[in-house]
Amino acid sequence: MADHTVAVSRTVSAWVTSGADFLGVAGPFPVDVPWWSEAEQVVGELAGLLGVPVLVLRLLTVEGGDGGRDGHVTYHVEALGSPAPGTLRQLPVDDALLHGHESLRSPWARAEGLRELIDWASGTLRDAGRPVTGPVEQRRSWNLAGLFRLPTEDGRFWLKATAHFAADEGAVIAAFARVDPGLVPTVLGSGQGRILMEHVPGEDCWGASPETVTAATERLVAAQAALASTRPAALRDWRAPALAARIDVLLDGPVAPDLTPQELSAARALADRWALLAECGLPDTAVHGDFHPGNWRSDGGSPVVVDFADAYWGNPVFDGLRVHEFLPESARPAAARAWIAAWTRHSRGSDPARALAIAEPLAHLALAVRYQEFLDGIEPSERRYHEGDPAAEVRKALRCAEAPSPYLAPAASNADR
Repeated sequence: MADHTVAVSRTVSAWVTSGADFLGVAGPFPVDVPWWSEAEQVVGELAGLLGVPVLVLRLLTVEGGDGGRDGHVTYHVEALGSPAPGTLRQLPVDDALLHGHESLRSPWARAEGLRELIDWASGTLRDAGRPVTGPVEQRRSWNLAGLFRLPTEDGRFWLKATAHFAADEGAVIAAFARVDPGLVPTVLGSGQGRILMEHVPGEDCWGASPETVTAATERLVAAQAALASTRPAALRDWRAPALAARIDVLLDGPVAPDLTPQELSAARALADRWALLAECGLPDTAVHGDFHPGNWRSDGGSPVVVDFADAYWGNPVFDGLRVHEFLPESARPAAARAWIAAWTRHSRGSDPARALAIAEPLAHLALAVRYQEFLDGIEPSERRYHEGDPAAEVRKALRCAEAPSPYLAPAASNADR
């Protein structure tokens, strides 16, 4: 996801319910953040309008907009009390869309599931001697996760719920914490697609300085090198054979109608790169899966890495490549040098610079597989977030394969390894 400081163009309507009862429609009204998943201002505006707290359950429709942002967005919203008289309009709505059963609906997109989730987090904090002292604040809600803040006397805690196809974040964070506790947030409880974490001070690292990128990269690589000897049971196997097989399934099935025969043939030909990547000598280890500055937090020191929902066991080169997509062109060479130098120190005899060059198209194919997992695992009304993404990533892979690699130039700094 891109930096949130871009121009705004999202308006919102809400179909408001209380349990099984449809209460009426609110909106449209503008909000200052364009991203459909951002719920904080939506619930704030609606609470002020209706006079009762509310929670966004799920996205229903989008008119206009693209890429998870902009346009007019209609949400299903649950009122946690009786709205003030006259604050809701009585309009006809699509009852099947509002109340229809969907087997893939996320637990936090159902009123009863959301209550159970918040009760679990509140109980966990109470049992830890840190009871909740105010209303739960909804920060984000979409098909991949629900994110909430819970205030206590000694700070804030974050409750996150993730989809059934996400990694077990609690187990992954615990694995990293065994080798570098300061790299990851402190977890109070987890399990069954939910995790409760202490607040990490500072800011998300969008626009990270070269020093911050280097610090995050070096620390992650050191932890990955330490973890390379034993695969945690919670991590799915995305080593080269398993991932290559998933890419073949994708190209033979779901993505095929969106690509030309020439594109499909060229994408299949990229399979030769797996053997070349293996020759680079990097060990399989715990891969973050979405290692970019928006998933780091820092108060001026070394960043804490968050959001391990896409983690897996495989080649760490994909983390080295992911960070570059979120950096300006001018900052990428330094980031590549930092990653190459770190793996050169921790994996003697490997060739991380060549790995970056070889793996760039494969990284996009891996993302295509992941986006297809999203589409296959979420309910129809929320597929708008990811439609077209698998084919788009395949085309990115083909463009990378045809262009000269930018990642071999920094290898000169490794001549003395």
